[in-house]
Amino acid sequence: MQHSRKILVIGAGLIVVGAIAYFALSDERQAMHGAAAQSVRTALAERKTIPITVHANGYVTAINTVDVRPQVQNIVREIHVKEGQFVKAGQLLFTLDDRGDRSNLERARAEAEAGRADLADAELTLKRNRELLEKNFVSQSVVDTARNKVESLRRTLQANQAAAQASNVALGYNRIAASITGRLGVINVHPGSLAQPSGDPMVTITQIDPIHISFSLPERELTNITATYPDGGAPVRAQLPGQPEITGKLVFIDNTTDPQTGTIKMKAEFANGAHKLWPGSYVSVSLVSRNVENAVLVPAQAVVTGPVDKFIYVVGADDKVAQQKVDVVAIEDGQAAVTGLAAGARVVVEGSQNLRPGNRIVEAKDESAARKKPAPGTD
Repeated sequence: MQHSRKILVIGAGLIVVGAIAYFALSDERQAMHGAAAQSVRTALAERKTIPITVHANGYVTAINTVDVRPQVQNIVREIHVKEGQFVKAGQLLFTLDDRGDRSNLERARAEAEAGRADLADAELTLKRNRELLEKNFVSQSVVDTARNKVESLRRTLQANQAAAQASNVALGYNRIAASITGRLGVINVHPGSLAQPSGDPMVTITQIDPIHISFSLPERELTNITATYPDGGAPVRAQLPGQPEITGKLVFIDNTTDPQTGTIKMKAEFANGAHKLWPGSYVSVSLVSRNVENAVLVPAQAVVTGPVDKFIYVVGADDKVAQQKVDVVAIEDGQAAVTGLAAGARVVVEGSQNLRPGNRIVEAKDESAARKKPAPGTD
C-alpha cells in the first residue's frame, strides 16, 4: 500500500512539473510572438522655415461707385452710351436741352459788352473833364462825378462778366460726362424724360480695374501680419471656383475689431484687366501671416493625440519605438511644426495605431513600387 501511494505521489508530481513546463513554454512563445517586428512607415524630422497661411472667404467690392445725377433740372436730349458699356473718365454720357441756358449766356455776354462800351465812354468823359479842369473850364465836382460814374460802370461790368461766366457754367451742366473709368449699370432715363438732381441716378458707374476683395481674419492674426509686413502691402492670393489663383496686396486693415465675431475686416487690391473679378462675387482668400523660423517639421499624421498630451513614436537605433511628447506649433500643407523633438529624428508616420513603447518595427515595403516593377520575362 505504501509503495502504491508513493507511486501515486511521484506521478502527481510529474504531472504538476509537466504542466508548469508547458505553460512556461507557452508564455515564452507568446512573448516571442508579441515581440515580432511591426511593419510601419517612417520619416525623418527636418528643420526649415515654414510659412503659416491663413484662409478666409471674401467678396469682391468696387473701389469706386458713382451715381450720375444732373446738377440742374432739365430735359434729356441725347444719350451717348449704352447699358453695360465700359467708359473712360471724361467721356460724354448725356446731353440735356441747353437752349434756355444758351440764350441766357448770350444775353449775359451782350450785357457785358454794353457795359464795357459804357465804361469806355465814361473813361473818355473823365479824361476830357480832367483836361478841362487843368484849364479851369470845369469845377472839381464835375471831375468827381465823372470819376464816380467810371467806378460804378466798372463794378457793373464785373457783375455782367460774372453773370456771363455763371451762364457758361450752367450751360456746361447740360453735358454730363463720366467722372471715373468703369462699367455702366442700368440707364434710368430716356430722350425726352426729365432729369432731376434729387431723383434716381441717371446711371451708375462702377470701377472694375483695379478692384478690392474684402475679407475678415481672426484678431489674433493682426499682430502676426503687422510684424511680418511692417511696411504693409502683404501679398494676398484669391481664387474663384475653377480658376487659377491671382495675387494682390493688402491695402486696408480696419481700425476696430468686431467684438461679436472676434475678427477684423481687411481689404486687398487686385489688378483686374481681364475682368475676372466681379463686384459681389465670393472668392477664397489666403494670406501668409507669419513665418516660423527653424521649425522642426514632421508629417502631420505622425502626431498622435493621446488622452492627455500629443506625442510621436520615435524610432531608436535598435529599431524600437519610444513615445516623445511634443507640442504642435502649426500645421501647413500636411507638415506639422513641433517642439520637443530633435531634427533628424526618425518618426513613425503610418502604423502607429498598434504600437506600444518598446515595440520593434520594420520599414514597410513600397507596394506601389512593387506593382510598377515588371514581372520576370516581360518587357
